[in-house]
Amino acid sequence: MTLLLSLFIKLSLFSVVAFGGIIAVLPSLFDLVVNQEHWIGAQTFVDYFAIAQAAPGPNFMAITLIGWNIYGLVGAVVASIAVCWPSSIMVFYLERYITGIEDPEKKQTIQYAAAALAIGLVLTSSWKLTMSFNSHWTAMLLTLAVIAATQLSKVHPLYLIAIGAMIGGAGLL
Repeated sequence: MTLLLSLFIKLSLFSVVAFGGIIAVLPSLFDLVVNQEHWIGAQTFVDYFAIAQAAPGPNFMAITLIGWNIYGLVGAVVASIAVCWPSSIMVFYLERYITGIEDPEKKQTIQYAAAALAIGLVLTSSWKLTMSFNSHWTAMLLTLAVIAATQLSKVHPLYLIAIGAMIGGAGLL
């Protein structure tokens, strides 16, 4: 029972700061579940994240899988509720507040600030993941090439994913 309570409290706290989604706090989540609590291994975390990204639906599915691994069906339910309830309540009250604002400039300022915060957290998370998983210069070069391709061309990301899979499958990285 203390494991479930610990899971609930820690994931609830992550939900409070996960402005921009679970992606925004992914490195910290990895550190918590793999390094601090040892709930799962690093490869399992990566696998769960890949499943969550490949499957349709919300990104927090990785959290549900972590809960499942820790405590079965009950752990999956507790983890899912823990990661949803704080942010849901905050968004509910924030939306009520924003809707009640009469001044359009103030409303737009709040919306821009929220967007900037979410983008900043996601970019920080992306940078931390890039630096921790790209241990070889070729992996870093591939990451930079993908960033350039997505920003400078209209190449569909699925083609880039396929190319990355072929390079990895060929053992070049």
